[in-house]
Amino acid sequence: MKTLKELTWEHHKEAERQHFVKVLMSGKILEEVYAVYLYNQHQAYNILEAVAMADGFFDDMPQLRRAPEILKDFNELWTWKHKPWLCESTKKYVEYVHKNLMDNPEKIAAHIYVRHMGDLSGGQMIRKKTPGPNRYYKFAGLQQQEYKTIIKEKVEAYMNVYQINVLAEARFCFESATQLFKEM
Repeated sequence: MKTLKELTWEHHKEAERQHFVKVLMSGKILEEVYAVYLYNQHQAYNILEAVAMADGFFDDMPQLRRAPEILKDFNELWTWKHKPWLCESTKKYVEYVHKNLMDNPEKIAAHIYVRHMGDLSGGQMIRKKTPGPNRYYKFAGLQQQEYKTIIKEKVEAYMNVYQINVLAEARFCFESATQLFKEM
């Protein structure tokens, strides 16, 4: 049986091909632009993690939560009085999570896999290239590899029973991230 990583590889690569990702990795992103990105990320992570916490997903690893750290980074970087814009893809993602993920642990696990595994992997390279303290990409407690193992084990358990749901949700999450990159 193929892993979720193998089954979503093309979606992952499509997200990475976006111009905004190249700007993130260049080390030349403007603070204001990065802060807008963080604002949008916070909205997405905040709802996803609230749903995940209600389902007990973070009970054994509360340090994996990213929303509080993203918000701290945003607050440090955003110095303007007005709020930044919320991208359409973020609005749609927040609405989707609110309506479709509650009480669906296999779907929640797919979204956690896409977002949090990305932070544990590629996010470590982004952390070195972007402005601010980048708490978003720093993980306390367990080693990053231990977090990856825990997430993979949870997702693989669901893949054995709910592969269609997990795969569809992971693809949707990648597509949402890709759309955000395009809008940025």
